[in-house]
Amino acid sequence: MSKPVRLPTLFAAALAAATITTQAATPFNASARLASKADAWVLQQFAKTSTVPVLVQLPSQADLSQAATIADKTERGRFVYETLSKHAEATQADLRSWLAARGVQHKPFWVSNMVLVHADAATAEALAARADVARLSANPTVKLSLPAQEQVAMERTTAPTAITALEPGVTKIRANEMWTAGFTGQGVVIGGQDTGYRWTHAALKGKYRGWNGTTADHNYHWHDAIHAGGGSCGANSVVPCDDQGHGTHTMGTMAGDDGGSNQVGVAPGAKWIGCRNMDQGNGTPDTYAECFQWFIAPTDLAGNSPDVSKAPHVINNSWGCPPSEGCTDVNVLKTIVENVQAAGILVVVSAGNDGSACSSVLDPAAIYDVVLSVGATDGASTTDAIASFSSRGPVTVDGSGRMKPDVSAPGVNVRSSTRTSDTSYGASSGTSMAGPHVAGAAALLMSARPELIGNPDAIKRAFMRTAVRRTASTTTTVCGSPAGAVPNNTYGWGRIDIKAAYDGAPGATLNVDKSTPTNLYQGATDGLLIARYLAGFAGSALTGDALSIDATITDPATVKARLDSIRPALDVDGDGQYRVGTDGVLLLRYLLGLRGAALVAGAVAGGAPRSSAPDIEAYILLLMP
Repeated sequence: MSKPVRLPTLFAAALAAATITTQAATPFNASARLASKADAWVLQQFAKTSTVPVLVQLPSQADLSQAATIADKTERGRFVYETLSKHAEATQADLRSWLAARGVQHKPFWVSNMVLVHADAATAEALAARADVARLSANPTVKLSLPAQEQVAMERTTAPTAITALEPGVTKIRANEMWTAGFTGQGVVIGGQDTGYRWTHAALKGKYRGWNGTTADHNYHWHDAIHAGGGSCGANSVVPCDDQGHGTHTMGTMAGDDGGSNQVGVAPGAKWIGCRNMDQGNGTPDTYAECFQWFIAPTDLAGNSPDVSKAPHVINNSWGCPPSEGCTDVNVLKTIVENVQAAGILVVVSAGNDGSACSSVLDPAAIYDVVLSVGATDGASTTDAIASFSSRGPVTVDGSGRMKPDVSAPGVNVRSSTRTSDTSYGASSGTSMAGPHVAGAAALLMSARPELIGNPDAIKRAFMRTAVRRTASTTTTVCGSPAGAVPNNTYGWGRIDIKAAYDGAPGATLNVDKSTPTNLYQGATDGLLIARYLAGFAGSALTGDALSIDATITDPATVKARLDSIRPALDVDGDGQYRVGTDGVLLLRYLLGLRGAALVAGAVAGGAPRSSAPDIEAYILLLMP
């Protein structure tokens, strides 16, 4: 197989100079106060131009900790929206009045407590002097340059390619088996923010939530965050439009199906909504934030009457925000994506195309712990060969050393819809193609397991725990991951398998008796219950003297039913068996505090896929949210 080219994704783009209006460079001497609060890019731009777009970050953020206790997704989203918007209104009031009185152009946000300000040097100095301003973050617009080899290869309807089977990536992750089981993503809404979408494409039109089969209504289903320029779509488009092509391709992989031979999407029964966050491939933290904010509480086309009940269940993000696009502060989008997740929405992000170097997962939002970051594999490979371009961890740009990606999915030569016409298709490669496989798979999982709706953490854990194990190497350390280690900084936990996630007790935890948050996991209760269950005990022999004092499940039959429901997750060593002498002992020891050699000694089945203490410990942690 030929080496894959690098790739029509926004990560791989060569970026030209910023497209702000410039003037001849003049000396700019910032005060010490401004220098301490402003990104370096902001200071550099004041030597080139009179007005610079800056994201003014306020010092306080809303407390959303209570959101995790709200089970219903709509109510959880409402709590997040109301808490964020009220906090922003209260804390930004003085600053916004000050800006308005001076005629300074600005745009407030509530998804994070910040205000986009088009500031001159004097305004920037005055902002830096204010106690209610914590930071002036950069927000440049840069030109995306795609080399010729990165253009999507189109399959025109005038010269069609016969498609007689499902796309390889769809079958590789076993999405078709979920369809056979009756789950196609029905009842689930996928959100996409990208270059836009050709909504009239045959593979997308019937899946667009704004189309009822006869007429289109784009209110609450489409938002355009591009307010100037906009290429062939223009600015503030009131209909879904794609001015570059990238977005149409990604959405096809998530939900595309023309009802005929082009079954390109993972979740053809799901509906989709979209937000354009790039102007011909040019994105900024401002446009990314605007789309994330809209997804929490979609509005009508005029930006009014936000409605959290119309929020998506999962958002795909096949883009990155490198320092050259304004993310010189690598945490500039961190609070935003954390708040989106707090609203019960899963955030899927492509890991990037800067591999094969280690620590090449560089850009927000892929670097953040809260998102599900996705690497790319070759879907035609029987061993799920990692794509050479797929970015590797660990994350070092923020000093965290965080393992990334989290999982991987097919991302090489992925065929999907294109923007050329309503019937055009093309193949493309990149982690931008891998992420949509995972977003579509999430839609399938929520369709099949509606109890997971509004619980993005549980969905992430399910995909990681049930992924097809792939090691970076069986003989040497790779990117900081020891030989044979899973998870690792190449594949994460491995290549996703949606059928395994569905069958593998998604949402399972080791809090068997559902004790209170202060007493969640105990060896003398939960560990003992699991060991007894795997030994075949039932009735009072199962629960006697093994329940927490604050257990909310105490009836032996109910306890056994709960253990039955989580049984697929109890195969700790991954040998396909559920045995008290191995799995039961491992779980009991872990909950009693044993680690390392003391955890695994004599308790791992011969030839089991998971055998090392770090491997076992990482797996068990996924059962302890």
